[in-house]
Amino acid sequence: MKKIILVLLLTTIAMLSTGLTLASGGGYPKSPANVDVTDMASLQRGAKVFTDYCLSCHSAKFVRFNRVATDLGMTESEVMDNLNHLGVKFGSTMTAAITEDYAKEAFGAFPPDLSLVARSRGVDWLYTYLISFYADPTKTTGHNNAIFKDVGMPNIFWKQEGVKKAVYEEHDGEKVFVGVEVVEKGTMAPEEFDTMIRDLVSFLSYIGEPNQTYRKSLGIYVLVFLFIFFGIAYAMKKDYWKDVH
Repeated sequence: MKKIILVLLLTTIAMLSTGLTLASGGGYPKSPANVDVTDMASLQRGAKVFTDYCLSCHSAKFVRFNRVATDLGMTESEVMDNLNHLGVKFGSTMTAAITEDYAKEAFGAFPPDLSLVARSRGVDWLYTYLISFYADPTKTTGHNNAIFKDVGMPNIFWKQEGVKKAVYEEHDGEKVFVGVEVVEKGTMAPEEFDTMIRDLVSFLSYIGEPNQTYRKSLGIYVLVFLFIFFGIAYAMKKDYWKDVH
């Protein structure tokens, strides 16, 4: 029985590892996002980046502006003036400005909602994706992506980041894609651009689970309770079984 359980456990781990490898973009190495969803300043900056650059095409339909204001320590006027570019009600969800017909004509498909993208893909994957665009004249958008090959999304941050090219190395007579490098500087310094992307990923991580900070803090109390309960239960067990023996 123990051998069967061990085999099932190892099989499950192998399947999960395979799935994570496929999800990571064909084995392209992911860079750590190192985001902190308790950093209110970072989340506020990320919210600004999201509404300025992403919300025109991508919605976040599971998030409301008033909830963002409460969680990020912003006033209603700050949110309405700086984040709510469509002028919708304070209690409305973050709806994209793009229409379905235009999206299909421009991109061939309607851009996905980003409410849960950080949870489904992971923050490291998302961060790597946003910094891994490179010029590709064979694509209609003019760009491709190292971790998401042939993606239909254009590189919306190319002006800030600069233009990158694909880097190849020769292995056994074949050109192998190994990464990207900047060939034309952008309007932002590399450190400044990196901070902007991390802020954006941090905000996307927050909207994926707005209660995650509370959940993690509550988990500590749960573990403490279980530890104490285990001690009490063990003491009761010893006291009960001493009479049985």
